[in-house]
Amino acid sequence: MNKKWTSQMLAKVIDHTLLKATATEDQIKALCVEAKEFGFKAVCVNPYWVPLCVRELADSDVLVATVVGFPLGANASLIKAEEARLAVAQGADEIDMVINIGKAKAGDWAAVRDDIAGVVQASRPAIVKAIIETCYLTQEEKIAACEAAISAGATFVKTSTGFGTGGATIEDVSLMKRTIGEVAYVKASGGIKTWEDAVSMLEAGASRIGASAGVAIMRESEALDNKSPEQLS
Repeated sequence: MNKKWTSQMLAKVIDHTLLKATATEDQIKALCVEAKEFGFKAVCVNPYWVPLCVRELADSDVLVATVVGFPLGANASLIKAEEARLAVAQGADEIDMVINIGKAKAGDWAAVRDDIAGVVQASRPAIVKAIIETCYLTQEEKIAACEAAISAGATFVKTSTGFGTGGATIEDVSLMKRTIGEVAYVKASGGIKTWEDAVSMLEAGASRIGASAGVAIMRESEALDNKSPEQLS
């Protein structure tokens, strides 16, 4: 096993995520404590919790990410833009928005692009990650969705909400990276539970990992840090 990803390196590409409808204030606070403890890149929460996370993370360099049009992507474009604008005004650093999947399935890529562009404009100076929900798309649609996201000004294309019929796959991450090249970045999310899952996504071309299992991944990574090369072989 090649352990080129140290725990510190891995932590800096993980969005520590809690998007469950049942999440409580205490659980969100605990998420922020864990994010500071492990040095995660960001926490990713539902919009209601943005002000709380901003307060809890004020003494750290952990970013606050939130979701827009989540998890179905079928909100009116105006509502998505306003949801993003409010989140940024409340202190969000990053916006993970779900594209209009129905329009993608219909091949209306101008509408998909415009929907994303509205959120990009409303989110400035925060960056936008466009969630294309790969489990619902064909290979051709995944490519077209990535192209629409780039055209609209998204900084990342993201595989999944975690609420669809499937999550991130190595094949999808690789396809998305080939499509966007160096123009944008890929965030892999959905079903990433282990160190091996996370590293496989990074090796396939992801630059960010979204995971609710961030602590478990880091515990596994720390254990590997302490093993000798002989033990890893």
